[in-house]
Amino acid sequence: MELDETDRAILRILQEDARTPFSEVARRIDMSSATVHDRVNRMEEAGVIEGYHASIDPKTVGYGVSAFVGLRVEQGREEDALERLREIDGVCEIHLTTGEWDVILKVVAADTDSLRALMFEEVAEMEGFSRSQTMIILGTDYESDGPPV
Repeated sequence: MELDETDRAILRILQEDARTPFSEVARRIDMSSATVHDRVNRMEEAGVIEGYHASIDPKTVGYGVSAFVGLRVEQGREEDALERLREIDGVCEIHLTTGEWDVILKVVAADTDSLRALMFEEVAEMEGFSRSQTMIILGTDYESDGPPV
């Protein structure tokens, strides 16, 4: 789907706050609400807009520690390993990568003891991984709500 500048303006507004009413989006870009609604529907159907969600601070729901985990996957075990990783409570993101690590996870845990248990009792016990490295996140300076549009 080819996006024009109006589509991009709508996307920027919705990235800032997905709960912005179409009437407000329309007012800000000088267009009718019906046209905004049609454009948003078209972008949803084309997969440009993948969904809407609430952004939750992990600390407020009991996750005081976040970490990135690099994993080396044994050849031929990728699909099985990824499926099992999706089932672990605390795994927030799974990225397939190039370089030193085949997979990089973002995980959350209540505290360092819980993180240790997640790594040693859940991930390390799984077959298919030959090596891992855990990097605790000390703070996040910037996190975007998606790609620039």
